[in-house]
Amino acid sequence: MNTVGWIREIYRRVIMRKEECRIKFEIIVVCFNAGDKLKYTLDSIYGQEYHNYHVIIKDGKSSDGSLEALKASDYFSGRIATVTDIYSTSDKGIYDGMNEAVNHIWDADRILPGAHDRYVIFMNCGDCFYDKQTLGKVADYIDENIDVKQEKPYIFYGNQFNRLTETLVSSAPSLNEFALYRNVPCHQVCFYEDRLFKDRGYDLKYRVRADYEHFLYSIYELGAITSYIDLVISAYEGGGFSETAENRKKSEDEHIEITEQYMGKRAKKYKRIMVISGAGLRTRLAESKRFSKAYNAVKSLIYGKKKR
Repeated sequence: MNTVGWIREIYRRVIMRKEECRIKFEIIVVCFNAGDKLKYTLDSIYGQEYHNYHVIIKDGKSSDGSLEALKASDYFSGRIATVTDIYSTSDKGIYDGMNEAVNHIWDADRILPGAHDRYVIFMNCGDCFYDKQTLGKVADYIDENIDVKQEKPYIFYGNQFNRLTETLVSSAPSLNEFALYRNVPCHQVCFYEDRLFKDRGYDLKYRVRADYEHFLYSIYELGAITSYIDLVISAYEGGGFSETAENRKKSEDEHIEITEQYMGKRAKKYKRIMVISGAGLRTRLAESKRFSKAYNAVKSLIYGKKKR
């Protein structure tokens, strides 16, 4: 190894030692016959400049050759092979696959000693981190804003870029109950403290809204603290599982059941407010490629004023 090579290796080892003392990320990718989308998502993960992460790929017994191509690629040589585990087993769908993947974060060799030091994020195939500095910026924010004396677990969340509508979508900077009723940040922008999945994962009774239910469970049952990061976390592919015509109706029914479970009679009051305030029209504007940029720009402006 030449002098330049030695300098790079020393720098890499110093950076890695520094990161070993910082926030650890568990990145879960669930896939089934994902084709090139799996590599697209992994490119954005492995390209991160912050390296204190572990990747769990949970495949549902794909038959398109994507997993075999991945295993034969240059990905599984050197450092990347040490930070990635692949599990290919049959499952009952996306949330069951997520649950199976989450179970592996408790493997003995990866358990960390303290609270508030390990966070889980779910990335769907076809989604990606917004840029190469995303994980580093999130780790810095958590380091600077975490209360180590706080016993409750955290959920840190940020914004997303919707590639289908080419629009920046800002999350609410404060999640009061009405905000939680309307919706919660998508899991591609959420960093869940690992303790939130220790006792149970996603409730498979909910086929479309299991992540929404778990978010409310984390807050209402586990007392999770939510903290907004004013940062674009991911670029979301759009047009996913929950956005088909069939699943939209199922999503509405599950939303009613879940909100009544956690919010009781207040859920009906929030529904009336949504109807009066034109929620249906706002949803159509948000999803329209023609109007979504203007709609989300106004929403971001309102959120910005609330932060001040």
